[in-house]
Amino acid sequence: MKCLERFHLILLLSLLACGAQASAIESLRAFVKDTRTMRATFVQTVLDRDARVMQRSDGVMQFERPGKFRWAYEKPYEQLIVGDGARVWFYDRDLDQVTVRRLDQAIGASPAALLAGSGDIESGFDLAELGAQGDMEWLEARPGVREGTFEWVRLGFSSTGEFKAMELRDHFGQTTVLVFSRVERNPRLAPELFIFNPPAGADVISD
Repeated sequence: MKCLERFHLILLLSLLACGAQASAIESLRAFVKDTRTMRATFVQTVLDRDARVMQRSDGVMQFERPGKFRWAYEKPYEQLIVGDGARVWFYDRDLDQVTVRRLDQAIGASPAALLAGSGDIESGFDLAELGAQGDMEWLEARPGVREGTFEWVRLGFSSTGEFKAMELRDHFGQTTVLVFSRVERNPRLAPELFIFNPPAGADVISD
């Protein structure tokens, strides 16, 4: 997985539930307020600027606020992204390579900060309702700071506030689409899930 695609998938570290017929922004606010941990399976599709499929993958994501997350790709390649609250570790099993970055450098004003962070989401993102599309209510979040790797992130919720999907558009025109299932809010997560020790012999690169 390319570094940009890896960054996209820090992204996504979480989501929600709230009252019936709530707006998408209300659902997001309820999620930030009420969700400390989350676990879900995901299917990820990366599209080019012409909406052609570049890559499909799936796996399991988990997070604990603030700033801890584990994003494990299972198919077609085994890869792992772990945020321990201070650093983010990217492990490519096939390459036997680890890249480590400071948390603030790795996510900044990103969807990871939006979903797994702690604090006022509206201080770093401009939120807008997109209305109903199919059976979901959507919102769009644009980073208040223009520097960064993405233009916008969109979150889709069911009419009862259940998290369903996320879409991310980067500055190169690629769109990453994530569909979540088996969503568990506030499960008990083992602390060791968010600890990463590079395998013996792995090539470690520190940015």
